Amino acid sequence: MSALTADQRPSSTLPHVRIQPARGLLDLDLAALWQYRELIYILVWRDVTVRYKQTLLGVAWAMFQPVATMLIFTVVFSVMGKIPSDGFPYPVFLYAGLLPWFYVSQALSRGGTSLVGEAPLISKVYFPRLILPLSATIAPLVDLVLAFVAFLGLMAWFGILPTWRILSLPLFAALAATITLAAGLWISALYVKYRDVGHILPMLIQLWMFVSPILYPVSKVPESWRALYAMNPVVSVVEGFRWALIPGFEVDFTMFLPSLGVVFVVFVGGLIYFRSMERTFADVI
Repeated sequence: MSALTADQRPSSTLPHVRIQPARGLLDLDLAALWQYRELIYILVWRDVTVRYKQTLLGVAWAMFQPVATMLIFTVVFSVMGKIPSDGFPYPVFLYAGLLPWFYVSQALSRGGTSLVGEAPLISKVYFPRLILPLSATIAPLVDLVLAFVAFLGLMAWFGILPTWRILSLPLFAALAATITLAAGLWISALYVKYRDVGHILPMLIQLWMFVSPILYPVSKVPESWRALYAMNPVVSVVEGFRWALIPGFEVDFTMFLPSLGVVFVVFVGGLIYFRSMERTFADVI
C-alpha cells in the first residue's frame, strides 16, 4: 500500500489552532499574550516609528515637547503666578512632574483609541484584543526615557546630583503604566460602543492634569482635602517621581495607599468589562 500524500492524511493528524474566549473575566491569559509577543513588538515599533517619521527633529520631539512646556509653564505659573515649589527650583520641580504626566496622557490617548484605530485588523484577524491597549501603554515609554535624558541635563544645569533614590524610578514608572492600562481598558472598550468617548477623552485628560500636583505642590492642597486628593492615582506617580529624582524632596507615603486601592479597583473592573465586551468588538466596531 502506498504512503498517503499530505492532502490524503486524516485531518486529525494535521496541526490546528483552537480559538476560544478567555476562561474567565479576570483571566489575563498570559500564555496567549506571550504567544503573540511578536505582535506586541510590531505594534509598539510601528507606533514609535510612525510617530516621528518624516519629521525634522525626529525622536528629539520627545525631549522638545516637555522642555518647551516646562519653559512656558515656568514663566506663567512661577514667574507670573508666584506658585511655590517647596523650596526647589521650579523648572526642576515642574519637569519632574511633567515626566510621568506626559507619559500618562500620551498612553491614555493612544490606549483609549487603540481598538477603534485598529478596526480593520480586529475585524479580519484573531488575536488577544488586550494586546492593543497593552501595546499602546508600552510605546510611550520610549518617549519617557528620552524626556528623562533631557531632565538629567536640566539637573546638571542647576547643579543637582541624583541620589540612590533614582534606582526606584522604574517602580514608579511601572505604577504609571499600570494606572494607564487600567484606565485604558475601560476607555478603549467604551469607545467601541460609544464614540462620544473620543470627544470627551481630551477634555478629561486636560482636567486630570489640573487636579494632579504637577504645576503646584501637594502642600497647597488644604489638609481637609488631602484624603480625597490622595485617591487620584497620578498623585502617587508624580510624588514618587519627584522623590526619586529630586534630592531632599520628601513624600508622605501614606498617601499612596488610597491611590493603590483605586488602581486595583479600576484595573479589576476594567479587565472584567473589557473581557465581557471582547466578543462583540469585531461586530460593533
